[in-house]
Amino acid sequence: MKKAKTVNIAGAFEAEALRILRQVPGLDVRVEPYRARQQWDAVVRFADKRTTINVEFKQQANAATARQLVHRHQEEPQRPLLLIAGKTTAEARQIVQEHGIAFVDGLGNAHIELPGLFLHVEGRGQARGTPGVPAPTRLRGKAGLIAQALLIEPTRDWQVKALAEIVQVSVALVHRVLTRLEGEGIITTEGTGPKRIRHVTDPTALLDLWAEENVVEPNRILAYRLAQTPQQLIEQLGEALGQQDIDYALTGAAAASRIAPFITAIPIVEVWVQATAAAQELYEATGASPVADGQNVVFLQAKDDAPLAFREQDDNLWLANRFRLYADLRRDPRRGREQADHLRQEMIGF
Repeated sequence: MKKAKTVNIAGAFEAEALRILRQVPGLDVRVEPYRARQQWDAVVRFADKRTTINVEFKQQANAATARQLVHRHQEEPQRPLLLIAGKTTAEARQIVQEHGIAFVDGLGNAHIELPGLFLHVEGRGQARGTPGVPAPTRLRGKAGLIAQALLIEPTRDWQVKALAEIVQVSVALVHRVLTRLEGEGIITTEGTGPKRIRHVTDPTALLDLWAEENVVEPNRILAYRLAQTPQQLIEQLGEALGQQDIDYALTGAAAASRIAPFITAIPIVEVWVQATAAAQELYEATGASPVADGQNVVFLQAKDDAPLAFREQDDNLWLANRFRLYADLRRDPRRGREQADHLRQEMIGF
């Protein structure tokens, strides 16, 4: 971050945007009236440089908001775009930064990169809800299953009742999720009454938003099972669990190696198993031994069997559906993000 000189930014900013900008160290913000036929929203001056920019203000920005801004920026890539937001999520900041979009938020985060200028500030604040305003229906748990169903069939004409039956949730929950997604600009509605249908218009934004919000803290059961190769271990685990009628779905690098190989090393085989299975039952079924460390198998259990929803079959093995697999890979510290991006490109396509 350059501190020796002040960055001047001038534009027709509204009050809340001004307040956020003025909190950034090193920014000198001035208000200028909007001029007719003006092709930009603000001017940034630093040293002897002058750059015109477009500005987008949001009360809050999540992954879906960020993806929409990327679309806007791609329509006019020659002019820099600045996002000013009261709150941003970590995923939103990563998306816009990766696509060359500057941002400043009310949590103290800022990233502006222009010719001759680099300003980056890490905020310390935490996003909080607005008093009196109900929190949006987050895409986790049963609501997350609705999002996955939409992702699996993104071109389908969706009706509320049909979607509720597929996911086995209440119509009321489907309504809340679809209302939220429509507000995010991810789906559109056509028709009225019982014949009303919804279309997914931005599956990329939907996947980003679901992966951001679908945070699961599973119970992890560590085990070790002797095998000559990781693929042999994968096959043996799947066969053993299937013979004992224990529902499961391979995930992580093990599952990715079956459908979108990226790296050869699979240090640990991760597998979602039904929530009701006891640890001892899993050990006995698979011939694995409990360990405190040095594991090559991790059984994952959620509070319910949501991670097994829409699982996919590969030969005689059950794998987590590709969207669940994508989200799981993203959270793997062992090059998981790279594997997730490879899976998304090869098997998802948006």
